[in-house]
Amino acid sequence: MSFKSFDLSLHNRIKSFKKNIKVDPDKSISIRSFLIGSISQNISFAKNVLESEDVLSTIKCLKKLGVKIIKKSTGSYLIYGKGLGSLYSKKNTKLNFGNSGTLARLIIGILSTTPNIDIKVVGDHSLNKRSMKKLQILMSEYGATFKPRNKFNFPLRLISSEMPIGIKYKAGVSAQLKSAVIFAGLNSYGNTEVVEGEKSRDHTENMISNNYQAIKIIKGEKKIIKIMGRRYLNPINIVVPGDPSSAAFFTGLTLLNKNSSLIIQNVGLNPTRIGFYNLLKKNGANIKFKKIVRKNNEIRGDIHVKSCNLKSIKASKNYYVNSTDEYPILFILAALTKGVSVFKGIGDLANKESNRILEMQKVLKQIGIKSIYKKNEIKIFGRGMIDARNKLVNVGNLGDHRIAMSSFILALLTGAKTKIKHFETVFTSSPSFLKIAKQLGAKFDIKN
Repeated sequence: MSFKSFDLSLHNRIKSFKKNIKVDPDKSISIRSFLIGSISQNISFAKNVLESEDVLSTIKCLKKLGVKIIKKSTGSYLIYGKGLGSLYSKKNTKLNFGNSGTLARLIIGILSTTPNIDIKVVGDHSLNKRSMKKLQILMSEYGATFKPRNKFNFPLRLISSEMPIGIKYKAGVSAQLKSAVIFAGLNSYGNTEVVEGEKSRDHTENMISNNYQAIKIIKGEKKIIKIMGRRYLNPINIVVPGDPSSAAFFTGLTLLNKNSSLIIQNVGLNPTRIGFYNLLKKNGANIKFKKIVRKNNEIRGDIHVKSCNLKSIKASKNYYVNSTDEYPILFILAALTKGVSVFKGIGDLANKESNRILEMQKVLKQIGIKSIYKKNEIKIFGRGMIDARNKLVNVGNLGDHRIAMSSFILALLTGAKTKIKHFETVFTSSPSFLKIAKQLGAKFDIKN
């Protein structure tokens, strides 16, 4: 599936709504389902998988590495596992990760300790700008090499380790780096030990935690993940929940849209993914989680949202790791809430699909919202729900789905005449975004 390039424009505020919706399945879990299934024994089954560009890039890469993947129906796939260390590449194989940093870091983790791998790895124009230095340094500890030397962005040549030996790693806020180390450790000699310096997303360890022969998780003041290398993984059978990051945009829209309510069904409520919701609830948001269940080691449930009066947002650096993807929409909510909102510890936002700090400041400035960024924190001087029908907002070709979606929500709430270039980038994570927005009453024009 490849989406045609198109620009999008909006001119009207959205009216009140009372709806039930389902958002797209979780991207992080969908990508991991295919990666884990491919290195497990026997046949794995993944249902309600997100069929977005990032996930389809994952499938294409794995097929190039000899993995048989069969689509049974929409969102349902059989993955014929090859076992640990059994992926292979033909001569001159090139893997294209598209826009997906998750796919890039995780599959490089797997391949760095897989025997006889010598491949070229690339991304799209956006991913190719992002630094892979931290990942490359970690994988070099296992013995993998990258060429050219001292080049830290794609395209690169990856040559796997001839004798990978487990490492000790103190993990920071990046779940992708933590996952890469776990995957590399699975096919290394000896043990790999990951100590969580800071709590981060835990989908990878959740999905393989039943493999007691290969992983041991010790929970204490600091979580320790022990990987016993060169064992085996059991096949997985997973139903992917809705994506809380995709749900966040419609949650934000509902909170600030007068006399509106929304029920978002079957959304993943993993504690490491709901910082956005917890932060807003702390600041007066009418958000409730209902019908909570645990399935496939992941918590899921329905999110009930009602419009309300928010207070200005004060987010310490502790919120960053559990709401990284939601900061662009948080900035929109802060701009449209009276008072000064402060977000601390956000420096890493500059190294996402775009510099999200700078680009969101540009968007807010176009509707007259002042913001100041310095010393790793941003202050946004919110003006409340403004009428911006006389304002023009232009969002360039950034290749950043979160900026595009946040700007879309801003236009619906303020009526600003908004043009967003290459809106198809949203489909890397949320192919149903426009369909759901239309269901809620959004009006927009598409220009191919």
